[in-house]
This record gives sequence, C-alpha cells and structure tokens, in this order.
Amino acid sequence: MAYLGTPSATAEIIRKYDFTFQKRYGQNFLVDANILEKIIRSAGITKEDCVIEIGPGIGTMTQYLAESAKQVIAVEIDKNLMPILKETLLAYDNVSVLNEDILKVDICKIAEEKNGGNPVKVVANLPYYITTPIIMGLFESHVPLSSVTVMVQKEVADRMQTGPGSKDYGALSLAVQYYARPEIIMNVPSTCFMPKPAVGSSVICLTRYLDPPVKTRDEIKMFSIIKAAFNQRRKTLANSLANSPFIHDSERKPIKLTRQQICEALGQMGLSHTIRGEVLTLKQFASLSDLLSQ
Repeated sequence: MAYLGTPSATAEIIRKYDFTFQKRYGQNFLVDANILEKIIRSAGITKEDCVIEIGPGIGTMTQYLAESAKQVIAVEIDKNLMPILKETLLAYDNVSVLNEDILKVDICKIAEEKNGGNPVKVVANLPYYITTPIIMGLFESHVPLSSVTVMVQKEVADRMQTGPGSKDYGALSLAVQYYARPEIIMNVPSTCFMPKPAVGSSVICLTRYLDPPVKTRDEIKMFSIIKAAFNQRRKTLANSLANSPFIHDSERKPIKLTRQQICEALGQMGLSHTIRGEVLTLKQFASLSDLLSQ
C-alpha cells in the first residue's frame, strides 16, 4: 500500500470504500506529505517510542508514525473506518487499532500494558469540537506522557500558548502551561485537508513537565478557582469567585468563598480588590489558592 499523504491517494481510498465523512466526528484528513513529515520530526518520534494516535482516520499519519516508532496504538471512534485501516496498515506489524472513544479509553492502562508504564507520546489531528476535553483529559488523569503533538484549530493553539492580558488568555492557557511547555510548530492552511475545514489550523507541541512550574497545596482547588475566574471574565476576580458555585477542594467538595476572604487574600498579595482574573499569572493563581486554603 502506497503512502496516503496526497490528495489523489486519499481520494482513491475514499472512493474504493465509498466512505462518507461524518461531520459529528469532525473528520478532515491531512493530505500533505511535507506537513506529515514535519509533525513526526517535531514530535521527536524514535524507535524507542510508544505512540498513541488519536483519530487516525484512514491511517495517513499512522503510516508515518509506524515507520518511525517502536509501537503505535491508534484509537478511532468511527467503526466505518475499520475496514480501511485494516488495508492501509496491513504492512505494519507494530500498529494496533482500537475502535473506541478516546474520552472513554483508559490510557494509563494502555501505557502500562504496551509500554511497561513508561511515558508515551501522543500525536493527533484532533477533531476541533473536542480538542479541549481530550487534552485536559490526558493531563488531568496524570497519564504517563512525555509529549502531546497535535493539530488543532489555530485559535485554540494560540489560546494554549498565550499569557496574561491577552483576549485569548483563559483557563485552557493556564491549565496547559501548568502541565506542559507549549510551542506552536507551524500554521497549516485549509488546503492541506480533505475536506477543507472552515478555519485555519496549527500544530502545537506540549512537552510535559516533570514537575509543574509552580507549587500549590491543592491542585483541584486552584483549577476550580481559575475556571471560576474566567467563567465571568469581565467581572472583578473577587465578584467572580464570591458568586461561583464551582469552587471545590481536593476531595471535590464545594467551597463557598466570601468576598471579604478573597479581598483579604488579594491584599496580602499586593493586588487590588478590583483586579480581574485575566491579568493574573499562573504563579499568582497558585498563591491565591494557597491563601484561600488557610
């Protein structure tokens, strides 16, 4: 089977199997060999690596991964793609295909069974509509990861990398930057996909930190404070947190914070009680969470 990284090869296999793109799965197949090769290089895939690919589609990037990695586990939700993947990946004995929903897969178990519990690398052309749940699920479940290299909507990639004060800065920015070092590798035009998406795309590499760049007593509480801060981002931080029902402790029990408590904590940090959450750094959110835990 020839490589699929061209429009003609992709169109041929789609015609052969009379495949219909499923909008609900956000299917846009990459058809540019140069982009595919750059993704593999950026992910630093070697013969020592066990790679989990999310959404292999017809197996285009899977072929490139299989050539470079020790082992590839491809997780695909669309059962209609199983016969195609059986053909396109027939030549590779180091690829396993799971017909599963990645949000329901126990990736820790896969890493244990397939890679002895050692860190895996995740590579994917992610469906835009579930990009955030997938990435946060990988980090929050503490899957043993060394890196996540993904194609995402350009706007989402910008959000992951940006800092305080930007209109794109939010809970996703802080969460990603707590767990990993984000680096946008390249922007990818819609012409590199079949069918063409309505938005621009970017490849971003998230290199997992061995230890988070900031310390906090209660990670769950810190992130619930962050989410509450951006839930009503135009309000002051004190008002956003005091009115939020979504703040929880490490046992996920709800906590009610008073405006006075929040203002006192901000004062101890040398911050105004009228400050908005969008200007706080990750370190400041960690400090605020710790002060509010006392």
